[in-house]
Amino acid sequence: MVYDAKDKILGRLASQVAKDMISARKSGTQQRVIIINAEEAIVSGARTQVLSDYRAKYKLNHARKGPFFPRMPDKIIKRTVRGMLPYQKNSSGRAAFRDLRVMIGTPSNLSGDDLPEGHQWGETANIERAFPNKFVRLGEISSHLGVDGTRWGGE
Repeated sequence: MVYDAKDKILGRLASQVAKDMISARKSGTQQRVIIINAEEAIVSGARTQVLSDYRAKYKLNHARKGPFFPRMPDKIIKRTVRGMLPYQKNSSGRAAFRDLRVMIGTPSNLSGDDLPEGHQWGETANIERAFPNKFVRLGEISSHLGVDGTRWGGE
């Protein structure tokens, strides 16, 4: 399954991915999930509030001792999906999390409408919503947290 995170609300996308991964595990199939364009996902809310919330989460604990909070857009999405999986309760959640790949940008083999054999687009019809009035992209949040945006073409 391949999901494009461009203009998708982070929480809705993460819940759909987690639900698909758990249902695949319960049915006994191993299903890899790839999320592309991680820096283009959006978090709804006022810009100042969202940025201050992420800054507070990042500054909450010791920088060397942890617990650690991700700053890169791909790691933020992975952490969000992990929070929606039974990651610590049973091994199926951990195994499902191992099958998740999140990428900044679009790799050349997944660009265009034609996907490689064995890949298919994930169903996003039930998470599509009207574009929120106030939102922040994950790339902006990462830049605010001090990550160099040249890796994904950001600021």
